[in-house]
Amino acid sequence: MLIRFDGRTVIVAGAARGIGQAITRSLANDGARVVACDLLVDDLVPIAGRVDGAGEIIAAKVDVTDEASIADIVREAGGGADILVYVAGGVRGQKPRPLEDVPADDFAGIVDVNLKGAFLFAKAVTPGMKRKGSGRIVTISSRAGLATSLTGIQSYAAAKHGQIGLVKQLAQELGPFGITVNSVAPGFMATSPDYERQWNDWAPAFRENFVNTIAMRRMGAPQDIADAVTFLASDHASWITGQTIAVTGGPLV
Repeated sequence: MLIRFDGRTVIVAGAARGIGQAITRSLANDGARVVACDLLVDDLVPIAGRVDGAGEIIAAKVDVTDEASIADIVREAGGGADILVYVAGGVRGQKPRPLEDVPADDFAGIVDVNLKGAFLFAKAVTPGMKRKGSGRIVTISSRAGLATSLTGIQSYAAAKHGQIGLVKQLAQELGPFGITVNSVAPGFMATSPDYERQWNDWAPAFRENFVNTIAMRRMGAPQDIADAVTFLASDHASWITGQTIAVTGGPLV
């Protein structure tokens, strides 16, 4: 199955590290013009420019919770995008705490970057996709959106469950306009400082046995997620919408 994105513009929100950067590289290597945006824009500068697969990566700074900042990204993309991949989120440096000790602002902070940002970006790209009569929106949710969260952070599980609900609702609304909306739910990967700390905080015995809880008996890699996104963003997935694909190495829990 040959998948190419020549002539297509992609926005990847949350592109600086790990999964986001793998998705950015993959789509650009398949010919796309990728506007790769993140607060950590300095991490994107080294990969910006033309790539061997004849695509291009454009680095840009964004605050995913701010509509004006997102509007700047859409203008950078040429007024719209053929494909949106929303990767931004995470736990914002937080650690698990008892429910009664969690400040409301901390809860809201995680919900904002994981769920509100996905809503705002989808809102921003939808008019252009409607005009074209086609589009692909793919969010990166989490295993935590399908079960409970290994982070132990209440707002993270809530936000990821909410993101999957948003995907289902938007798929129903946007399907008549030729726009598909799907999600990829990764299993645990230590792809950022927050998740590296989470891994190191687990007991040695838990870490040693972790791979045995995965059917494939290996940890996932960002490219595993990028490959799933590539398919969902392609023409081959034109009749798939409202779905969340768990890319966890199986089983789910």
